[in-house]
Amino acid sequence: MTKKTTVLSFAIMFFIGVAAAGQTPAKGLKVFISVDMEGICGVINWDETSQGGPDYGMFRTLMTQEANAAIAGALAAGATEILVRDAHDSGRNILPEMLHPQARLLRDWTSGPLSMMEGVDKTFDAAIFIGYHARASTPDAVLKHTMTTRLLDVVINGKKMPEAGINGLIAGYFGVPVVLVSGDQAIARQAKELFGDVETVVVKEAISTAAIMFHPSKARDMIREKTTAALKRLKDFKPLKFNPPYILDVAFADEALAQKATWIPGAVRKDEHTVSFTTNDFMDMLKLFRLSRQ
Repeated sequence: MTKKTTVLSFAIMFFIGVAAAGQTPAKGLKVFISVDMEGICGVINWDETSQGGPDYGMFRTLMTQEANAAIAGALAAGATEILVRDAHDSGRNILPEMLHPQARLLRDWTSGPLSMMEGVDKTFDAAIFIGYHARASTPDAVLKHTMTTRLLDVVINGKKMPEAGINGLIAGYFGVPVVLVSGDQAIARQAKELFGDVETVVVKEAISTAAIMFHPSKARDMIREKTTAALKRLKDFKPLKFNPPYILDVAFADEALAQKATWIPGAVRKDEHTVSFTTNDFMDMLKLFRLSRQ
């Protein structure tokens, strides 16, 4: 038997075995994981999310471990390439030495419009959001805000957007669906409103400014299991997209900041707190949003 025949025979036997088992060969998946901190299990206070806070070191460890749980779940579902984006505050929270070695890590900020989604592109099969939180002004939500505590609201094409929504639109711009969101019950509800039948992992339940927490190890187990489940039904998810024109309304807590934002060409002052922008280009909308927050 020739070497060529041997290889061919092996391939035929492999596919017969796979068919007999009722399986199909796993496709390598490329997965983007954006990790914030306010929605990590255990986190309840701003001090816990900030460099210099007395317990910050412990909670950045928990943040890294939840990222690892998502990575493990993705690998179990057949992922062969994983990029983790540290998307909180300084962009330097996840502990590189503790991160799963089969993932790459993007740290710090580029000052570009992709922000918490820096690194995503059309080559990815799925996006996962770990440690996310509800939008500004949401009742019964842990550390709710939208990009900054200086904003009261961000509305795109009439829809109030949490950071998961803005970042989901960025993923959708590249044709990448969001398949899982973890955090408290408020962001889980908002994620369902935006993405439909997305997988969610509720790691804590907010009551006013407090929350009932799972044990962190239980939260990690749920994240790992739900990540695998989400990626195994990848075909059920669609990228989040809005049709142009894109109408962006940004409401500032401080009237002076709203006034400052009106200096941007094309800005329209809607009321005391709100400035509006309209464009047919999605990336221009992201740039306007970033400029308005400077």
